Amino acid sequence: MKSQRMCLLLSGVFLLGALSVRAQEPPPAPEALPGGPVGPRMEFLGFGDMHPGKVVTGAPYSAVAVTETKQTLADGNVIDRKIQSNIYRDSQGRTRREVTFNGLGLLAPAGQPRSMVTIHDPVASTTYILHADTKVAEQLPSPPRREKVAENMQERFEARFQKEIADGTVKKEDLGTQTVNGVNAQGTRYTRVIPAGQIGNANPITVVNEQWYSPDLQTMVKIVRNDPRFGQVTYTLTSIQRSEPAASLFAVPSDYTVKQAVRHGRRGPGGPPASADAAPPEE
Repeated sequence: MKSQRMCLLLSGVFLLGALSVRAQEPPPAPEALPGGPVGPRMEFLGFGDMHPGKVVTGAPYSAVAVTETKQTLADGNVIDRKIQSNIYRDSQGRTRREVTFNGLGLLAPAGQPRSMVTIHDPVASTTYILHADTKVAEQLPSPPRREKVAENMQERFEARFQKEIADGTVKKEDLGTQTVNGVNAQGTRYTRVIPAGQIGNANPITVVNEQWYSPDLQTMVKIVRNDPRFGQVTYTLTSIQRSEPAASLFAVPSDYTVKQAVRHGRRGPGGPPASADAAPPEE
């Protein structure tokens, strides 16, 4: 069943960008994050280059992404969590992620750490999850062509976001350019004030999202989000190397067996069954 859980989660990540670093907490109020429907939440977990429609070529790099969440509870107790990812991208836009999750719901049953390696090859339109313990490379089903859908989602978000900036709901500030961990980055701060009473809050709530984008790498190198409801989340790209990663990082190892991942569809009336030719899940 662990194979089923992983496939379901990763499919959602690639298609919708719905995975949040606050996986065990209630979702925030329905306010959009700057950066689009697949923006900073994806970057927080190091999946920023892996969502549909974003293939960056000619800008190879490798780095270590560190995501830290700090939350202070009402009794003064503090929850401090870190996720570290090794990230690689080659000149063709292929990406590799090596992530270890600790205590994040489905990713870590019974509270045990869970490591995950994913390879996304936009040239071959393939994505694999590598299971080191079983030497199995699980190939995710190719999603339907959703480029136009993704563009429309982004266009709708941008239109809404620009309107919110224009009417003062969101304040946008240009922070200029500075060097972040060895690369030039452009900074932008977005501030949103949730008026008193909008979500049952007695006083206004100010949410600040600061992000630093590298035009050379075409990715975020730092994001800091402060939200009084959930604490502070910081994403930082460190140990950045601009050289071409080894080609072997983006290929399934020769001693691995490739299996097709289960297609997860809603069974019953109105929902397609799982693919009949899918490999049985690993127990």
